[in-house]
Amino acid sequence: MNRPAILLTTAALALGTLVPATVAGPAAAAPQAGGTAPASARGPLAVDPGHSHPQVLSVRGVGVYRIGASLASLTTNGHIDWTVPTCGGVVHAGATGSWAGVILLAFRDGRLVEVGTATAPPHSPAGATVGMSFDELEAIYGWRGSLIRNDAGDAEAYLVRAGSRVELFTGHPIRPGVGYFQVGPASFVERNFRQGVSC
Repeated sequence: MNRPAILLTTAALALGTLVPATVAGPAAAAPQAGGTAPASARGPLAVDPGHSHPQVLSVRGVGVYRIGASLASLTTNGHIDWTVPTCGGVVHAGATGSWAGVILLAFRDGRLVEVGTATAPPHSPAGATVGMSFDELEAIYGWRGSLIRNDAGDAEAYLVRAGSRVELFTGHPIRPGVGYFQVGPASFVERNFRQGVSC
């Protein structure tokens, strides 16, 4: 996975400090307050009673962190904890409130272009989460998704397209399966995976 060092460090810290989640089958995966259980969800979902926000991360984003949202507006309204400017007009940021330590954000030219997580929950609308194998993703998505490799041929990921946006599940650095789940425009999320970050 080609990510700036700050994101890898943050993701590793988030994974290392997680409260153990209870894994339950679909019948026990009742909707959290404000959320709904996806009709197409298959397989186990992690349920974390400590979060009262919706547990679904879709290609539209999650909560107030909607793809296309303004960094300035989110900051003014107290939804951004920290920022790290990189290059090419990209700024990485951390969320506040119940999303702090759960999601990471990327803005390009002041607009939200990526929401990612190294935790479970959240899950995709279809029920896919960090920690699943690529075979489990294939069972969930079928023809809608595909296993892809980056241009260098040294990393693989599972890609699901939804119009001009994607869900991308990338590998874990020390164990098999999904280590990071991110959503956003294909022109940013998929391109960064395939070509790598150029700076």
